Amino acid sequence: METKNNHFFYVLECADHSLYAGYTNNLDKRVAAHNSGKGAKYTKAHLPVKCVYFETYETKQEAMRAEYAFKQLKRSEKLKYIGGAPR
Repeated sequence: METKNNHFFYVLECADHSLYAGYTNNLDKRVAAHNSGKGAKYTKAHLPVKCVYFETYETKQEAMRAEYAFKQLKRSEKLKYIGGAPR
């Protein structure tokens, strides 16, 4: 399913229902890293996490641009962007 040329902007829902956005080129491995406590300082304190949204891009720059733009949004706008309240 995933190839080396895929670049992902992804959104995780943490155990406390907070959202975390990031970039990776291997989504499954990155989510597993977050859940093992090795993904990011923020998610380590908010385990477990689940991926609730992602977009695929051809370049790292495009994916990171999407991540940056998402992080500028208010929470209500983020929820609307990903299609509603996380489960």
